Amino acid sequence: MSESQAGGTKAGTVRGEDEVVDLCRDLIRIDTSNYGPDHSGPGERAAAEYVAEKLAEVGLEPQIFESRKGRASTVARIEGEDPSRPALLIHGHTDVVPANAEDWTHHPFSGEIVDDCVWGRGAVDMKDMDAMTLAVVRERLRTGRKPPRDIVLAFLADEEAGGVFGARHLVNNHPDLFEGVTEAIGEVGGFSFTVNEDLRLYLIETAQKGMHWMRLTVDGTAGHGSMTNNDNAITELSEAVGRLGRHKFPIRVTKTVRSFLDELSDALGTPLDPDNMDETLAKLGGIAKLIGATLQNTAAPTMLGAGYKVNVIPGQATAHVDGRFLPGLEDEFLTDLDRILGPKVKREDVHADKALETTFDGALVEAMQTALKAEDPIARAVPYCLSGGTDAKSFDDLGIRCFGFAPLKLPPELDFAGMFHGVDERVPVDGLKFGVRVLDRFLDGC
Repeated sequence: MSESQAGGTKAGTVRGEDEVVDLCRDLIRIDTSNYGPDHSGPGERAAAEYVAEKLAEVGLEPQIFESRKGRASTVARIEGEDPSRPALLIHGHTDVVPANAEDWTHHPFSGEIVDDCVWGRGAVDMKDMDAMTLAVVRERLRTGRKPPRDIVLAFLADEEAGGVFGARHLVNNHPDLFEGVTEAIGEVGGFSFTVNEDLRLYLIETAQKGMHWMRLTVDGTAGHGSMTNNDNAITELSEAVGRLGRHKFPIRVTKTVRSFLDELSDALGTPLDPDNMDETLAKLGGIAKLIGATLQNTAAPTMLGAGYKVNVIPGQATAHVDGRFLPGLEDEFLTDLDRILGPKVKREDVHADKALETTFDGALVEAMQTALKAEDPIARAVPYCLSGGTDAKSFDDLGIRCFGFAPLKLPPELDFAGMFHGVDERVPVDGLKFGVRVLDRFLDGC
């Protein structure tokens, strides 16, 4: 990359590309495992302090907000060339889901570099984007390159448990931090899918499913295990969970999914029929799993609990379910749930949040497309719906239009979608450097 491409990087100045890998490794080595609201650990506070230190080194005045002991987020604001323009938010979370080291090829909190990849929990979800953001910001501030408008940076706790102690806390208690912000970029978007040697799609997240994490409870009649019992809570709950786990919710093609299929159909030069999704998914290769989960509501049983002794029939049985609904289909989803579960099952939310959907247009989208194309001539940006959820749900409450844009150029053989919350999570070194270059260009054009 020439000096002009880098925006005039001064001789001797450390470039973002040169430090992004070390930043990513440092963050991975901070164990920020999120075990839920009752298990605060030291990791998120340590990560918040690390980020604050890296931002302070280049002249910012970051603030750390601790919603409860150990659950800490870091926020800073960069003044743009024209502070009168609406501001842009770049947000990422520092927490990760837990990892069992025995299941991994390389220790999940070692940040090892093997096969030209950085390995570890958070490598793709989402300490890669945290590192890319830090690298870009640090280089720009060292060289005095202001963005066109104000940028708010937010490195957040607790996203993996719904953001209650992170983004939701800041939005509810410190909304002034985001004054003037109208648009945002965050995780799970901007990654590549290679169609052929002449075309690489980059999926920009413009929609995401809503969530109902729920507890199911059945009350029955307790008794001795040797006796006949026609009111066994475990039996009733197991049958209901089985029905739910095997249920195929109807296919619903939302505006975003239809737009994605239209873009992909045009790119491939072959029709993709929204009314025959089995055939359509068969043509999508490595991203079929990612897209398939956005075609219908889902309800996945994830936990079961009952009893305390083998010869005692318990009076109550519980299960937990991860429910996700498409934009505009929450009421349909809940109605279907109650019908499937039946009248004996009590359903209550553990955590619920809305679905999001925006359009794939505007100056910010153009800036993404331009930045990607400049670094990858065969790039084509397309919108897609995320089957999970992000902190964008909280920022949407402030009227902020949110996109998933954490740019990565990935090798075709890498199962990127499969590494989210999976084992052997890793990100290519070249992908991190590519992301730095794209984000830098994006900030110039935003």
